Amino acid sequence: MADLQINRRLIMTPGPTLVDPRVSQAMSNQIWGQFDPDFTDIMDQTMALIRKSFSTNNRFSFPIDGSSRAGLEAVIGSIVEPGDDVLIPIIGRFGDLAVELAQRAGGNVHTIETDWGQVLDQDQIIAEIKRLKPKVVAMVHGETSTGRLQPLDRIGKAVRQIGGFLVVDCVASYMGTPVLVDDWQIDAAVGGAQKCLSVPAGITPITFNDRFAEAINQRKRVERGVRSAEDADQEAFITSNYLDLTQLQDYWSPAD
Repeated sequence: MADLQINRRLIMTPGPTLVDPRVSQAMSNQIWGQFDPDFTDIMDQTMALIRKSFSTNNRFSFPIDGSSRAGLEAVIGSIVEPGDDVLIPIIGRFGDLAVELAQRAGGNVHTIETDWGQVLDQDQIIAEIKRLKPKVVAMVHGETSTGRLQPLDRIGKAVRQIGGFLVVDCVASYMGTPVLVDDWQIDAAVGGAQKCLSVPAGITPITFNDRFAEAINQRKRVERGVRSAEDADQEAFITSNYLDLTQLQDYWSPAD
């Protein structure tokens, strides 16, 4: 079989983007086992860099295996339980994706929308938060389909006041504009690799705070010996195994 030949392209799409040569060089290095001491050192360095990139002190800041959609599904699927009220402000295509993910998790989804190319007034969003008192507010910061940046610096405070959780899709804005997770009181944020960061799709940086971690850890996991999800409490069971953040956070916990 002939060697794979890839023709050069100048890519000017929202994503994927051209990969930085330093990334290609790093990816050509030898593979290590996940328990190699040098590999765990790189994991710790990676978590520290992800914290810095999100302007957060969250201990749970790590990459998800998979594209940004996997990161979004991991976060939404871990916090949304069947019957939970979820408010999703929509300013473009990826608000619709959040709706689908929340519905697949069993959430009772409410939306407010504006025309594509526009953003929503934060006062309108906050008024809906106060009216609905949802468990989760999920919204897009940088909307790929329209190129618009949704202001949300006041949303986290409003969500926190009603005891809810703010989940933000920062896939298109991550590393292109500041995402101030702690200052904006964002409970969980999902970044993107294949856009501003200029890395191949397949790894997705996420971060979530301790109150978010406490909420998802209250959901029951299937213990060893339980044969199926039908034997577990369906109201609490996180249906995904691979994207269950209660398991991934253990794997990515900082070394003592």
